Amino acid sequence: MSDETIRSTAWIAGLAGVAFIWRSLTYANPVVDLRALRSRNFSLGCFFSFVTGIGIFSTIYLTPVFLGRVRGFSASEIGFAIFSTGLFQVSAIPVYTVLAKRVDLRWLLMFGLALFGFSMWNFAPITHDWGWRELLLPQALRGFAQQFAVAPTVTLTLGGLALERLKFASGLFNLMRNLGGAIGIAACGTILNDRTNLHFLRLAEHLNTTNAAAVDLLRRAANAAAASNGGDLIRAQAEGLKSLFALAYREALTQAFADAFLLIFVCFVVATLTVPLMRSATTAPVGPSNNAH
Repeated sequence: MSDETIRSTAWIAGLAGVAFIWRSLTYANPVVDLRALRSRNFSLGCFFSFVTGIGIFSTIYLTPVFLGRVRGFSASEIGFAIFSTGLFQVSAIPVYTVLAKRVDLRWLLMFGLALFGFSMWNFAPITHDWGWRELLLPQALRGFAQQFAVAPTVTLTLGGLALERLKFASGLFNLMRNLGGAIGIAACGTILNDRTNLHFLRLAEHLNTTNAAAVDLLRRAANAAAASNGGDLIRAQAEGLKSLFALAYREALTQAFADAFLLIFVCFVVATLTVPLMRSATTAPVGPSNNAH
């Protein structure tokens, strides 16, 4: 961190964070009640909310960016390709309503997180020619899973808190989802940048004179360019190299998108495995005694 502005703002943020924690733990009615994290259900629920925020907001960011940058879709084409997520999310509401009356919410939460992770796993084999048909299944799974990942988390997390602390703790709970979304989008943007460069360099290592397919592609691109610009060989070779570069970059970018989806998948695997640590909504203690857990 050689930039003085970044260093200064980092110090300010760090000191402000320490002051925020101190005030939240010492004042009777803080803006954000960190003491609610003593409750196991609340702390785990905040974690699930954080992970769900990563999944929801990151995929909302990744899918349109992929369709725009890799496929070259217009805004209307992108909207058509991704609107199925909302349809399946709405269709999950009556199913969840019926099951919530009959099934332990922890099982529903585990199902929702696992299905969300499975949808990310189905995004991972993404290729440069994916369109709405290929995206339909993973988006349908994600939309259906979202209802089961969010709704039971709210009930299990906030249902065991004392009423006088609920309004302060709910702010922290809602913050975690937004924070997960912000960090998730930032992390995915970093992955797209860094991993694209890495994949491009690895692909470029194989694009040499010993690669018959690359040489043939370059020759055909150069011949096509020469035919269209009056036989200028130098310009034709440059156009051929430009086409080869664009092809390699497209594949490297597509692989970076797959890496981002796999990382989100890992987050949901971890979250799914920790659901059994939560207490059920009927056994979680309610009232001031709950703060000791």
